[in-house]
Amino acid sequence: MTATQSNLAGLSRFIFRAPRWYSSLAFALLIAAMAGVAAFETGLPERTWSGLFLLGRDAWEGIFFIGIPTIIAAFGTTGVDRFVGGRLTPNRSSLLALACEVIIVAVVTVAAIASVFLPLDQGFVFNALVVALASVFALRLLVIMAVSRSSMLVASVPASIQTVASAVLLFIYSGTLRFLEFGGPILDAYLIPYVGQYLARSDQGPAALSAIQPSHFGLLGVMCLIYATAVYVFLYVVDRPWRNSLGVSVLDFIRGFIGHIAEGSRELEDFFEQLGQDAIVPVTVLSFRRSTEGDGDGEEKARFVLPMIHPGPMGEIGGGNFPERAARRSEGMAFPPHATAGHDFNLVTEREVDTILDAVDDATERIEYANEATTSIRTESGEANMLGQGFGDDAMLVSSYAPAFADDVEYAVGLAAATEARTHGLDDVLLVDAHNSNNGLDGPDLGHITPGSQRSFDMIRAAGLAGETLVDAERGPLSLGTAWDRTDWTPREGIGPLGIRVAVTEVAEQTTAYVLVDGNNMEPGLRDRIVTALTDETVTRPAEAQPVAADGARRQTVDVVEVMTTDTHIVNTVEADNQVGAALDQDELLDRISALVAEARADCEPVSAGMAVEEVTVTVFGNDRTETLASHANVAVSMGGAFAAAIILSAMVVSVLIFFLT
Repeated sequence: MTATQSNLAGLSRFIFRAPRWYSSLAFALLIAAMAGVAAFETGLPERTWSGLFLLGRDAWEGIFFIGIPTIIAAFGTTGVDRFVGGRLTPNRSSLLALACEVIIVAVVTVAAIASVFLPLDQGFVFNALVVALASVFALRLLVIMAVSRSSMLVASVPASIQTVASAVLLFIYSGTLRFLEFGGPILDAYLIPYVGQYLARSDQGPAALSAIQPSHFGLLGVMCLIYATAVYVFLYVVDRPWRNSLGVSVLDFIRGFIGHIAEGSRELEDFFEQLGQDAIVPVTVLSFRRSTEGDGDGEEKARFVLPMIHPGPMGEIGGGNFPERAARRSEGMAFPPHATAGHDFNLVTEREVDTILDAVDDATERIEYANEATTSIRTESGEANMLGQGFGDDAMLVSSYAPAFADDVEYAVGLAAATEARTHGLDDVLLVDAHNSNNGLDGPDLGHITPGSQRSFDMIRAAGLAGETLVDAERGPLSLGTAWDRTDWTPREGIGPLGIRVAVTEVAEQTTAYVLVDGNNMEPGLRDRIVTALTDETVTRPAEAQPVAADGARRQTVDVVEVMTTDTHIVNTVEADNQVGAALDQDELLDRISALVAEARADCEPVSAGMAVEEVTVTVFGNDRTETLASHANVAVSMGGAFAAAIILSAMVVSVLIFFLT
């Protein structure tokens, strides 16, 4: 990926799964109780410690004045928003209400601490509360407009629920109604016998609320109008570039992103689908069946699946979980390595994965099997090196730039390299990007292999040399063994659900190991450590991996090795840069691979192999659209954050002026 795309991928650090609505509300009530103890504490001698923190009046008052508006907002927002045509779910409403409660508590807490150390009275705290309630309204307005795509006027109704609920409780239990006069105390003259008992309950509320004045509620209304205007200005300025260049709204992106982090919804895919372009991609399948006759009628033992797509953009969005989906669909053990394609070939929706898998099935049905293969060969050109092995009239090539650093290979470069290999007599070529050595997300281009670059020509020449060499390579009956370890490592440690998979071929007394790790690239030097350890006679191996030779050294495991990663973006729900070997013990990884190679060797048996290619049309991000989206998203995050800060500061300045003038 490019540097700009890496910044977009960095948004994955914000991805998390929000708790269910009842968990959010339980946490909200806990925060409210703790805030009540801090805000309404009336002295220790009258209560026990357990009563103070669990059953005390102060905790209850916190739940009542802070928690109840949160609960009303959590349930009421969904109903009101759905009534006006919105899309908020209970989980999203509860998460939003909880976030707003935290803002209120934080602002009031800071104001209370400031009033202790500065010459400020209780009125300052309630001025801060007014600012917090107006800010909550603004935040809710922004989120509801983004999620439900409602107009500002319509969205303001559900957005105001939490602020209005808090204001109503404060109005009633502060006794504010008693301060209202209209040519005399209207409360004393008219309202006490009728509604005073319901709307003026200052005797039942905390004493601290007596500092609230009628002006606080007038200021709250004025500030909500100011903040709503600020939200409108912010959205207009940020949204304009998106509409002009992409024809979509930034609110669609925000809605999809919020839906993904809150509930794992597919709304972000709907946004990507608006940007997508149709592309024809080759889907190559190399299948191995238990058969010694070359007819391929036996049970499938293993299958290499390689569509020329990119398994991104992040998490399970689009094709991010393609490797696992391919493995579940395969009859034999599936090996879905990384193809020569970058982020422009991200699938826009997970539905497109089904299209790819259908093409895999079609290709598998057309495979013609042969029981002979070539020994494996390795060619080099510049920084590129290519491992190749022929199966019948077809070949699998695995490209790597290790020990140098590289990331994705662009689609056009891969097509050119595969074509170059076929010019020497090969029918079909399965070209793998090993994706096994990178230095993270630092640098201007992150090792992206682009058309016209020196590295692209290195790769094309290495593929041509491999095709030429394989035509004359030694041939013999083919045997194959496989092994798989799901491992205990998780995506947080850089390993996806496929774990580690190993396929070992034996041809003419030569053994070749293909190691596939379900991760996104590798830490620098790790690939070379693995290759050296699996081919060097002097390296000490785990006892279970190889028998001990007479001289005490471990015997050579295999003759040739290449290590690949799937480039699964499941591991990027934690962070954009989460390469294999960065968060786990590399020695332990090496030991597990060694044991799997030994297990695969022991599993070797005669097989037949065949390859077929199926072309399929899918919707992908498209040429330049990824870069444009990444640029706009990065600007929205960086410049949008600065602009939002400026808007907030301006609104706060106006608020302060209003406080001084009133």
